Amino acid sequence: MQNDLKILVVEPDVAKAQDIVGALEQNGWAAVTLIAKAADLAPTLKREDPDVVLIDLANPDRDTLEHLSLASDAKSRPVAMFVDQTDAALTHAAISAGLSAYVVNGLHKDRLRAVLETAVARFRSNQKIQSELDAAKRALADRKTIDRAKGLLMRARQISEDDAYKLLRKTAMDQGRKVIDVATALVTAADLLQ
Repeated sequence: MQNDLKILVVEPDVAKAQDIVGALEQNGWAAVTLIAKAADLAPTLKREDPDVVLIDLANPDRDTLEHLSLASDAKSRPVAMFVDQTDAALTHAAISAGLSAYVVNGLHKDRLRAVLETAVARFRSNQKIQSELDAAKRALADRKTIDRAKGLLMRARQISEDDAYKLLRKTAMDQGRKVIDVATALVTAADLLQ
């Protein structure tokens, strides 16, 4: 795991915060920012733009958990939250909030590296899955647009589906554009003429 990560730690207990920063530095992570209050999270994120956020909460409630997840931008970076105790509803809320790691029994320096590595790996895995899902949705939308454009050409020119696709492809090649761009322009123009 790369050691040049910028890490933001939210820890209200001063002694524990020093232990955590020391443990991170011992493991090779020197770019560590520490804040004591969750209220400072948003401005610190904006200013520091960390790669990973570690948040230690004693007894979170659902609203605090969701607020901190949103404030820490858990959809854009790995966020590991450490709590002293939880229940099924809080665990579900943590997962729904997009946290990369939700660790019960608090933040302990001896398991910090493993949790950090797990949070980053899980975040990357989720990003990959989301990227693949987005690509599949785009491909499906493109396919629908191309099919609609073929249908317009088939009706207007009285040609087969295969010939309609060939015409779309030839037009795209002649214009140095993608087939989807030509299909989108044709569908847009057809919508304007109706």
